[in-house]
Amino acid sequence: MAADKPAGNMLWGGRFTGGLDPLMVAYNESIYFDQVLHRQDILGSIAFARANLKGGILTQEEFSAIEKGLLAVEQEWAAGTFKIVPGVDEDIHTANERRLGEIIGKDIAGKLHTGRSRNEQIATDMRMWLRDELRKLEEYLVSFLGVIARRAESEVDYVMPGYTHLQRAQPIRWSHWMMSYGFQFASDLERLREVIKRVNRSPLGLGALAGNPFGIDREMMAKELGFEGIIWNSMGGVADRDFVAEVMQWGSMLMVHISRWAEDLIIYSTAEFGFVRLSDAYSTGSSLMPQKKNPDSLELLRGKSGRAMGHVVGLMTTLKGLPSTYNKDLQESVEPMLDHVRTVGDSIRIAEGVLSTLATQPEKMRAALDGFMLATDLADYLVRKGVPFRETHHISGRCVALSEETGTPMAELSYEQLKGIDARFGEDVRDVFDYERSVEMRAAKGGTSKASVLEQVKVLKAMLE
Repeated sequence: MAADKPAGNMLWGGRFTGGLDPLMVAYNESIYFDQVLHRQDILGSIAFARANLKGGILTQEEFSAIEKGLLAVEQEWAAGTFKIVPGVDEDIHTANERRLGEIIGKDIAGKLHTGRSRNEQIATDMRMWLRDELRKLEEYLVSFLGVIARRAESEVDYVMPGYTHLQRAQPIRWSHWMMSYGFQFASDLERLREVIKRVNRSPLGLGALAGNPFGIDREMMAKELGFEGIIWNSMGGVADRDFVAEVMQWGSMLMVHISRWAEDLIIYSTAEFGFVRLSDAYSTGSSLMPQKKNPDSLELLRGKSGRAMGHVVGLMTTLKGLPSTYNKDLQESVEPMLDHVRTVGDSIRIAEGVLSTLATQPEKMRAALDGFMLATDLADYLVRKGVPFRETHHISGRCVALSEETGTPMAELSYEQLKGIDARFGEDVRDVFDYERSVEMRAAKGGTSKASVLEQVKVLKAMLE
C-alpha cells in the first residue's frame, strides 16, 4: 500500500517528512467516534484560552476572537453542518482547531494550543462527557427505583412462593421480591454517586506529562468547567483511565443485578408459572409459532450484561501492561466507554418500561402456594411451646413425610395424625396452615410482613432523594 500522505498537516507533523500509510491514517484516527465529545472539547478550549488570557499569553482581542470562533464551531456541530476532513481531522481536537483556524485565521488560532497537550485534552473531554452522562444515568436509575417503590406499595397484598435453589421455599409477598432487587439497585445508585465524584476531577493544565510552563490557573479552569477539584499529578493525570474502568465496573455490577431481575421475570412469565404477563410493547412473537409471546426485552437485558462486562475486561487488559504517562493504547478507552454508557442507560430505561407495563396475576401466585411451604411454620409453632428448634425441625420433617406417604396435603392432615407424630401438638396447630399468617409472622425489620415491606418502601424512597 502506498505511503504518500504527508504528515506535515498533523498537529504533531513538524518533524515528519515522509508519507503516511493510508491504512495507518485510518487506523490512527478517532474522529469518527470521539466527535461525540465536541461540546466538551470546545468548552475546555474556551476555559484554557481564558486562563491563557489571565496569564498574559493571549490579549483580550485574541481571546475574544478565539471564544467567538469556538462557539461558531460548536454551532456547526450542534446543527450537524460540521464537515470532517478525512485524513486531516485526526481527532476531535484536531478537527476543532483546524476549523477554528479557518474561521478566525491560523495566526490567532495557533496560539490556543500554547502549553497544552492533546493528552490532557482527551482526558478532560472524557471526564466532562462521562460526568454529564452519569448524571443522566442517575436520573434513569432514580426513576426506575421510583416505579419499584410505587408498585411494591400498591401490590403489597399479593402473596406468592419464595424460592431457593428454584424450589418452593416459603410464602412471601410479591412486593418483598420487588424490594429485594430495589435495594440492590439502590446500592448501585449509591455507588454511582460516589463514582461521579471521582470522575469529576480536572486534568486540564497538566500538559503532556510534566505540567504547564506558563503558570496556568488550573483551579480557575476547573471551576469554569464544573469540576469539583483538580488532579494533582501531571504524569498520573494524563495516563489515568481508572475513572473509565471504575464506571465500567459499576455498570457491570448494575447489569448483573438487572440480568438476575430479568431472569426471575422470564421465569415468572412462563406458562408454567404465569405470575406476570409482559406488555406487547416489550415482547415479540415467533416467525413459526403464532401462539408464542417471547420476553425478548428481558432476554436482551440478560444478554447485554455480558456485553457490559466485556467492556471492563477489555479495557483493564489494555491498561494492565502500560508504562507510565500517555500511550496510544489509551485511545482504546473511548469507544468502549461510549458503548458502555449507552448500553447501561438503554438497559435501565428498558427495565423501567417492562416493570411499568407489567401485568401481575395474583391469583396465579396464590395458586402456586402449597402446604409444604409452611413446614418451617410448623416447626416454629413447637418452638413457641418451648421445644428446641433442632427437634422441631425433625418433627416437622416427619409431618412432611407422612403427607407424602399418605398423599394427603399437609394442611389436611388430621389433628390425630399430627398428635401421633408428637404429643405436644395442640388443636391450635390448625392456625399454622394459613399463608397470610405465615408472611405476617415475618415481622422483624427486613421481613415479608406487610408492615415490614411498607417500611422498606419508605426507606427506599428516602434513598432516592
